[in-house]
Amino acid sequence: MTDTRDHLLSILVRDEPRVLTRITALFGRRGYNIRSLSVGSTEHPGVSRMTIVVSGDRGVVEQAIRQLEKLHDVVRIIDHSLEKYVDRELVLVKVAITPESRVEVRQIAEDFRSRIVDVGRHALTFEVTGDEGKITAFIEQMRPFGILETMRTGRIALTRGSNADIPTHVYHEGETQALQPTLEVEPREERARHVPNLF
Repeated sequence: MTDTRDHLLSILVRDEPRVLTRITALFGRRGYNIRSLSVGSTEHPGVSRMTIVVSGDRGVVEQAIRQLEKLHDVVRIIDHSLEKYVDRELVLVKVAITPESRVEVRQIAEDFRSRIVDVGRHALTFEVTGDEGKITAFIEQMRPFGILETMRTGRIALTRGSNADIPTHVYHEGETQALQPTLEVEPREERARHVPNLF
């Protein structure tokens, strides 16, 4: 029996044109199902972080990682299933309201620590941040009132800890991915200078 589940990967890539296209095309050609995708800049100039949630068994994920490592634009891959991590997601939810339901809808939103970002006569729009379970629960609580629109971001994640506060043996045998040294990404132009001209 195949153990299919979601796997959370962070992929550090060079911040260059068409990198996103090449990576998503790799998943598409091999039939991997991407459930969530988020991309943003990092603390390193010229490096972006892609956070991907991919469905499949462990073998599928390991095969995807091996294929990604072959791409020149990929700097590092972090498989969050191997360590403890913190993840967040954001959703905007527009909920229909009536004079009778307004107070109840606001109370539920307050219980979830959501923020009202837009107020209308017949609808309220909420912003909710949290893990996947919290986001899903909020949407289900609001569904009976009538959800008019939703926009949900993909998950983002970081490995817990830092060089300063976690010993190397905390999570598993060997060095944790959270303790790896700062990235040094050599620009393409600099690398090209060291390649001999064969023509």
